[in-house]
Amino acid sequence: MDKPMPRALGARVVFGRRTSFWIVATTFGLFLFAAAAPSPLYAVYAGLWQFSAGALTEVFAVYAIALLVALLFTGSSSDFVGRRPIILVALAIQLASLVLFLVASGIEWLFAARIAQGIATGVATGALGAALVDLQPPDNPALASLVNSAGPILSLGIGALASAVLVQYAPDPLHLVYWLTLLAFIAALAAVAVMPEPGARRSGVRWVPRISVEPAVRREFVATLPILVAGWAVAGFYLSLGPSLASQLAASSNRVLGGLAIFLLADIGAVAIVLTRSWATARAMMVGGVILGAGLVVAVAAIALSSPLLFFAATAVTGVGFGPAWLGVLRTLVGLAAPTARAALLAAVFVVAYLALALPAVIAGFLATRIGLHDAALWYAAGLVVLTFAGVLSTWVVIRRK
Repeated sequence: MDKPMPRALGARVVFGRRTSFWIVATTFGLFLFAAAAPSPLYAVYAGLWQFSAGALTEVFAVYAIALLVALLFTGSSSDFVGRRPIILVALAIQLASLVLFLVASGIEWLFAARIAQGIATGVATGALGAALVDLQPPDNPALASLVNSAGPILSLGIGALASAVLVQYAPDPLHLVYWLTLLAFIAALAAVAVMPEPGARRSGVRWVPRISVEPAVRREFVATLPILVAGWAVAGFYLSLGPSLASQLAASSNRVLGGLAIFLLADIGAVAIVLTRSWATARAMMVGGVILGAGLVVAVAAIALSSPLLFFAATAVTGVGFGPAWLGVLRTLVGLAAPTARAALLAAVFVVAYLALALPAVIAGFLATRIGLHDAALWYAAGLVVLTFAGVLSTWVVIRRK
């Protein structure tokens, strides 16, 4: 039964715990849906406004960096201010970013929109994740963890594919996806505005980020870094240059191909997380890392042979590996850390993850302007193969020593 919760200040409607949980889960998904929506449009923007692949990856990277900074400074703010006010602020910033996309007339507008979008997602992430834990159904205590880990990745893939379909087949391709997303966020804002406050507040808010890796976890942290970096560097490449590469390999201008590549990587990864959530952490990390590396090996072959079918198959295999590898890394490190050091450790993990999402993609964009997208992608994937298997080896050594 959906039991009512205490009425929030100024709220006219009282939602029960279960309804509020799914409002928060849907809102969380919308943020990641919106994050991926511009990806199929990057190549369109580049042709329209005549900017390079390097500039394209910079537009993508500023989102990840803005998100990281916002997450570090505001990640725990909802513990003190309340979940609902922080989510509402993030929704307002997200609406502003969508307006910037709608009025964009040059690359500088894209930078502004992506920075605003990154800030909005960073501000929202901590509050939404905590609200899911606050609201999770008592009869299903694992649901919040599952939604927190798989939901955002699932939404990334859906956002990219839905945007690509709209860009390719719907009218007004530069604006329609943003109008529809804007309407969805207005609905989310209205729902959150009348939702009861799910969390208890504490006094003494701190706006200074705390990042550290305690000595007891440092060996494992260093050992898992290659897998962590490789997985997120793959995601960054697909979200920035993936659509352009897919179109080039298929010799087609159909934008759905680019959206499909992101969808396969992200959503197969999300499904893999769900299917392997009961695995032991070491097994998830090792098996996931091996499959991730194998997928990248196939990707190298696909790019070398200019085979679009092999490329999409490689993307699917890479997604299968990315999901459990990421879950295994996260569980391994969090499980070893002392409770009082977990927040600082998670901050360190996400610093690495978001830098891996952004910076290698910028390097790939720089290479693409010098040697071409095809060769840049080939060398990029080959480098990630080495990095991934180095991570598998270093992780295996640490596990064996235990």
